[in-house]
Amino acid sequence: MKVTVLVVGKNKEAYINEALREYEKRINKYLPFQIEEISGIKGSKKYAEKEIKEKEGRNILKRLPTEGFVVLLDERGKQMKSGEFANWLQKVMNSGTRNLVFVIGGAYGFCDEVYEKADMTLSLSKMTFSHQIARIVFAEQLYRAFTIIKGEPYHHGDD
Repeated sequence: MKVTVLVVGKNKEAYINEALREYEKRINKYLPFQIEEISGIKGSKKYAEKEIKEKEGRNILKRLPTEGFVVLLDERGKQMKSGEFANWLQKVMNSGTRNLVFVIGGAYGFCDEVYEKADMTLSLSKMTFSHQIARIVFAEQLYRAFTIIKGEPYHHGDD
């Protein structure tokens, strides 16, 4: 199985890029993994929120694989403890899914067409994170899930 995280917008912060490279390296020990950036909308200040979501949505849809399982990271999505997420991930891996794609949208979220394409929505927290920090938090949780699956000593939680 290949895991991809699609993120809307470029990140310019060196510390975030450094953290993401570290988690990419760690996760690639378990399976093929990559983070792909999708350009945000240029001149977005001249567009209404709905137009931005639709334009970003078209860009997201172009990058989704024809076959695969798509998970939107969305504040209204299902919340899981780390152990639950690891169990879910193991089930997806066991199901024969070839492409697992997680999507972190832009500032306004996703348009209806992207929600319709998704197989699941997942929330990282009840708290709100910047999209850059959400990238790191999710990459860490994905890495944590693989260490739980493999029985490695990284995770010390009660779930």
